[in-house]
Amino acid sequence: MDTSASYREQAVSDTLHRINRILDAQVVSRQMLDTILDELMRLAARVELWNDAEFPPPDPDEHQARYLIDQGDDLTVALYLNVMRPGKHIPPHDHTTWACIAGVEGEECNTLYERVDDGSEPGRATLIVTEQRVVGPGSGIALLPDDIHSVKIEGTSPIRHLHLYGRALETLTERTAFDLETGTCRTMDIGVKTRQAGEQ
Repeated sequence: MDTSASYREQAVSDTLHRINRILDAQVVSRQMLDTILDELMRLAARVELWNDAEFPPPDPDEHQARYLIDQGDDLTVALYLNVMRPGKHIPPHDHTTWACIAGVEGEECNTLYERVDDGSEPGRATLIVTEQRVVGPGSGIALLPDDIHSVKIEGTSPIRHLHLYGRALETLTERTAFDLETGTCRTMDIGVKTRQAGEQ
């Protein structure tokens, strides 16, 4: 194992150990997630661990490369590095588990929503915008399982952000994606295939 991979593995292990201790001691809440986000932002600040050589950007005709960094043996507490090109847009969606996002390089525009219908009509939903937040180096966002957000990448260069979830993405089969124009909703697919470090 090369030196950078060794440093990264140790840094990730130390961070997740602290995060798991937080999870063991508390009920999931916004305050708890803020504490977890602080840990994740400290890891994201070590920019040298998330370099182009080991985590190359997607091909020019693609918008996203997602790399698995670590996950629990029971597919919980999964950490990913997302490398996304300008033009990438992820529609409004929930996660059905908690999530924290911390900026490494570049900025992503997050829009937060509130669902205002009662959910009684299958496939229909009405959202209103509640907040817009830019996530970049030194900042992040924490989301409870039923929080809804969308993501848009602008600018001219790929961005790199760490994403931490309470369960591995591959297990999140009941997430909901929302279409603002049509007022509809549907089950959300997993999106791009998850890669490993160094994988093109």
